[in-house]
Parts: sequence; C-alpha cells; structure tokens
Amino acid sequence: MSTNDTPQAPRAYLILHGWQNHRPKDHWEHWLADRLTELGHHVTYPQLPDPDDPDLEVWLGELARHLEGLPDGAERVVVAHSLSTVLWLHAVARGTRGLDVDRVLLVAPPSASVLVRHPEVAAFAPPPLEGLKLPAPTRLVAGDDDPYCPEGAKTAFGDPLGIPTEIIPGAAHLDLDAGYGSWPAVLEWCLDGSAKITARGE
Repeated sequence: MSTNDTPQAPRAYLILHGWQNHRPKDHWEHWLADRLTELGHHVTYPQLPDPDDPDLEVWLGELARHLEGLPDGAERVVVAHSLSTVLWLHAVARGTRGLDVDRVLLVAPPSASVLVRHPEVAAFAPPPLEGLKLPAPTRLVAGDDDPYCPEGAKTAFGDPLGIPTEIIPGAAHLDLDAGYGSWPAVLEWCLDGSAKITARGE
C-alpha cells in the first residue's frame, strides 16, 4: 500500500514560493497544495507580496503571520522553494517566533553569489550558516546543475547546516523550466517524512 492510500490525521502545511513566482497553476508547489488539500489537510500557500521585487522585512513579517495561523494540534510541515529557503534561514537567524514546526523541506536554495548580483533580492543573501541551529528537522533537496547555486547546494548549504541533502541530477532549479510540474516524491515526503525525495518521474 502506498503512503497516499494510508489514512492519516490531518496535518498543516505551509508552502512558500520564490522570487518572481506568482503561483502558476502548473508549478509543483501549486500541484502539491492541491493534492494535499484534496487529501483533507490544512494547506496555506500564500502569494507573498511583490514577488518580482520582494522586501525581506515584509516577507519575514508574512512568514511569522502565516506560521501563527497554522492550527494547533496538527503536525506542522513547511515546504520552501528558492528564495523562501533563505527567507527561512533569515527567520532562524533572527529567532522569529513560531519556527518550531515538525518538519522542514528546503528546495533549491539560491546562493549568496547569485543573489547579490540582483538588486531586487540582494538583501536575501543568506545569513552566516556555520553554527546556525535549525529549530526543526530539516532536509535539503537541489539539482546538481542549479544555475542559482553554482557552488552546489550541499557545499553552500547542506554541509554548513549539517542537514541531510539530496542532490538530483539534471534537475536545475527544480522549477517549471526544469519540468517540475507534478512531483510525486515531494507529496510522498509530505505524507511520510522518511520518504526519499527523487526526481520527477522516478
């Protein structure tokens, strides 16, 4: 029996998008939000303000607000893609309240070397990671050829943070341009935190 067939208590999911993302319906995050909602879970998938020219302070405030809005008593899971992965790390570095969720998945984090080249998102360049204590069990998944993290996600993020990292060959930025519409492996992980995260179609 697959994880999808197993009856489960409702969970609460917060799904966070990245730069220039207007939540297109074909993106895997939108697909994921729809599938989890269909399964009866509480899903928050907000459009963060001004995604083309985001403000770090505004996004941090929105993150705190949406975390506070997650229902009590349910397992709370955060899935962040691209710019929202470093948003999460900024929140951790600042000690934002409400970060003590049950599980976190960081997908395709962009590195400082890329962010600082774009004035719109330069302020999001990640805080110092060495010694940063993550408040919840966290996993990282990224492509081995992500143009937004040329150093490699394991080197730039996974190793300094000391978190399990899964690298997917040829997955680039794990976005629509890389072919990531539906992504069943992430749905499986959302339903079962021990599930391995693999490429779309595997």
